[in-house]
Formats: sequence, structure tokens, C-alpha cells
Amino acid sequence: MVLASERQEVILAAVRERGTVRLADLVARLGVTAVTVRRDVTLLADRGLVQRVHGGVTLPHRGHSAEPRLSTLAGALARPPGQALVGMVVPTVEFYWPAVIQGAQSAVAATGGRLALRASAYDAVEDRRQVSALLDRGARTLLIAPTTTTGAGVDLLRWLGGLSIPVLLVERLPPPSLPTLPLDAATTAHSLGAGLAVRHLVTLGHRRIAFVTARFSPTTKALREGWRETAALLELPREGREFEVPPYGSAGWAEAYDAVLRECREAGVTALFVHSDREAIGLAERVRDHGLSVPEDMALVSYDDEVAAASDPPLTAVRPPKHRLGALAAEMALARMHDPAERPVHRVQLWPTLVVRASCGGAADEESAPGR
Repeated sequence: MVLASERQEVILAAVRERGTVRLADLVARLGVTAVTVRRDVTLLADRGLVQRVHGGVTLPHRGHSAEPRLSTLAGALARPPGQALVGMVVPTVEFYWPAVIQGAQSAVAATGGRLALRASAYDAVEDRRQVSALLDRGARTLLIAPTTTTGAGVDLLRWLGGLSIPVLLVERLPPPSLPTLPLDAATTAHSLGAGLAVRHLVTLGHRRIAFVTARFSPTTKALREGWRETAALLELPREGREFEVPPYGSAGWAEAYDAVLRECREAGVTALFVHSDREAIGLAERVRDHGLSVPEDMALVSYDDEVAAASDPPLTAVRPPKHRLGALAAEMALARMHDPAERPVHRVQLWPTLVVRASCGGAADEESAPGR
């Protein structure tokens, strides 16, 4: 019986010798099942020793497969070089994503290409189905914000890494279990944005600050991490200072917001960092309805800056560079498409900016610097 380590040595030797090896050839050579070979290849790929491609395995960082799917190749060759079809898969077309999509669309249109958009509802299986549909449409490169937090998400990333077209991750990074997955990525430093909000409040004299969120998302997770790290670094009291509330306008929202404000007032909290604008607007409304005022009785900073300026009073907000992120992601994907082999893997992170308005009591400067 051949040990797994011995099979993997044979696979590595074959890849080093031939550059790219078909899985079917490895099955025949090793005399084991295709499932066994795929398991060995997956283990080697996760260690960064090989790269999975469609139907085979190759050395890492050698570009994409020389044997792309026929439907993909036919679709790509049918389009003039300047009219590339760029596929994009996002988890939703609401909340955070419209500006990102618009940025990507503008960058693709500037090159004479066309963006084809699909949504997947935070589901790895649906992500893969939508990507497959875009491949069949002839997409020549792909922007995707995949689900990465489940086992199915990890398998999805492995599959994306082996596609025959360039793939760029938007607002996502591979998990630590896939340290050498050769996918480009464009992300926002959300945790740093949380730090900007907390530091701004501290400079205004606030020490008891609470974090309030209404929905779980990868952005919320990063904001919570940034909030906790900054609070610890600045030695702020953090116990009991995190709250989850229903979305503004949903059933029972007013009572829930009142409960948060009552608990904050009792604990001496003087400022709130809120994700996102809508919930911050709802909290400001409840403050006023109880005969209090923003910012005198409770300062507010929101995260997103979609409608923060329309609040009463206008909200200080951290603004992720959504449009620029989408444009940059498209530019990076197109650059990879034109140089698939020699271009090194790019992982680019953009900083959000702090926009100071009236809800904190400081001087309102409409466009504050990122490091304020």
C-alpha cells in the first residue's frame, strides 16, 4: 500500500518534470481513485507546493491553465481585445455594494469592455453557480466577493484559484489555511476605519464609547476587531459597551434603541460608534425624542457615509472608498488579464476617510484627512 506522503512525492516530481500534469494521468500512474488524487493535490496546494488548475495541477505562480474550458475560450475569442467581458459576483446589490459596482463598471467601460453582474446572497454554492454561468458567457476575467467563512467557502476559493481566467477578490482575502493561494485582492481597511472613529471621539474628550451594530457581515466583523483593538490600545473601558440592535425601521426597533440608550446613559457612555448610517440616524432620533440632544448628551459617529450628511444633525462618518475600490478592482483584473504569467500577485488595501460633521461637537470639516 502506497502511503499518502509517497503519492504526494510522485505528484510533485511529475509536476516539476512536466510543468503541468493532468489529474487523469496521475490517477493512471498512481493506480488510485480520482478522489484520492484530488485529496493529495488539495493538500499540496494548501501548502503552496502546487497550484490546482482546471483538470490538472501545475507549479505555483505560473499563470493560468493552458487548457481553459472550451466555452470560455470560444466566448473570449469572439470578442475584440478592447471589448472584454468582465464578470462580477457580489453577495447583494444593496447596502454597501452599489457604489463598488458602479466603480467597477466605470473602469471597465473606460476600456471599451462590459461588466456582467450577478448576485449570490452570501452563499458559496450560489457563488460557484453564478461564476460558472459567467464563464459560459465568455467572461475573460472575474471580480468576486465570495463567501469564505465556511468549509464550502474554502473549497470555493480553491476552485477559483484553479480557473482558466484571472480572478480578483473584492473585500475578501483567503483564510490562513490557504496562505499561498495566488489570487489578487482589493480590500478596504475597515478595522483601521473603526480606529479612526474611536480616536476622533477620544480627541474630543470621550472615554466611555460604545459600539453598536445591526447586521452581521464581513465588514461588521472587521469593525468590531478594530474597535476592540483601539479600545484596548487606548485603555478605554470596553466591558458591556457592544450592542446589537434591529435594523432602523424594522419591528421593535424603537424599543430596542431606547434600551441601548438607557443602558449607555446608566453606564456613563457619552459617545456611540454605529454601523451603519441608518442605525445612527435612528439612534439620533431616539435621543431627541427623549428630550436629549446630539452631540451634547450623546455624540455619534457612523460607518459607511451613504446618507449620514442628511441626518439631523449631520453625522460625522467614516467613509470607505467604495467607488474607488470597485474601479481599482476592475483595473487590477484587466491588468492581470493582459499579463497573466509575469505579473506578481497583488493584494491592495485602501484606507477609509473620516468626514467630520456636527454629531460629535467638534469643528465640522467636510473632508477630513484619513489619519485624523
